[in-house]
Amino acid sequence: MADHKGKLLLIPCTLGDIPPREVLPDVNIKKVKALKHFIVENEKAARRFLKAWISDIHLSSIGYYPLNKHTDPGEMMRYLDPAEQGEDIGLISDAGCPAVADPGSEMVCLAHHKGIEVEPLVGPSSVLLALMGSGMNGQRFMFHGYLPIHQKEKSKFIRQLEKQSLREDQTQIFMDTPFRNNHVLEALLKNLQGETQLCIATDITLPTSFIKTMAVKDWKRNKPDLHKRPCMFLLNSF
Repeated sequence: MADHKGKLLLIPCTLGDIPPREVLPDVNIKKVKALKHFIVENEKAARRFLKAWISDIHLSSIGYYPLNKHTDPGEMMRYLDPAEQGEDIGLISDAGCPAVADPGSEMVCLAHHKGIEVEPLVGPSSVLLALMGSGMNGQRFMFHGYLPIHQKEKSKFIRQLEKQSLREDQTQIFMDTPFRNNHVLEALLKNLQGETQLCIATDITLPTSFIKTMAVKDWKRNKPDLHKRPCMFLLNSF
């Protein structure tokens, strides 16, 4: 084992098809360019992102370690071996910030357990950017991740979120798979009270970005098409 352990660098990715330097600070490039090991959600997507961001990076000399629902837990335990030997490792998700609404938290937890320093780099988070742009309570909020798939469970969950928002004065944040977004919107408009405030934040940081907050009764007259567009939903009930 090396006298000094390497770090685990958490590397934000773009939120869509946009030049990385438009949303990621150049100060990150020097740190990322020096890495020879990356833990990635998808190797092909990671290679494409790195090449678009750092044109002279040597992709052929980089080792990639897949971290997704198919990763064997025993294999994952060995991903931090380079850090044990003194080398820094990068963690990249497919979009946004690693370990926030994306895989990676288990690896970060393991790094802490092994005494490996974790360094999160600056970059776009769809959760925080949506909250910032919503005009809703930024002091008290909760992110719930994905909604239930089945319609009955989804409707019940939406009504629970509305009650929780009213009871706690708390912004509720959630998301779904892009191809289900229009169905989610229909479920929200069907189950929420007319005066409840709903924010739709889609294509964040992209040229087609759309962030708007209105009462549910107003959304019913102005429904956007959200099909296959990455989207965050926020609600606040008074």
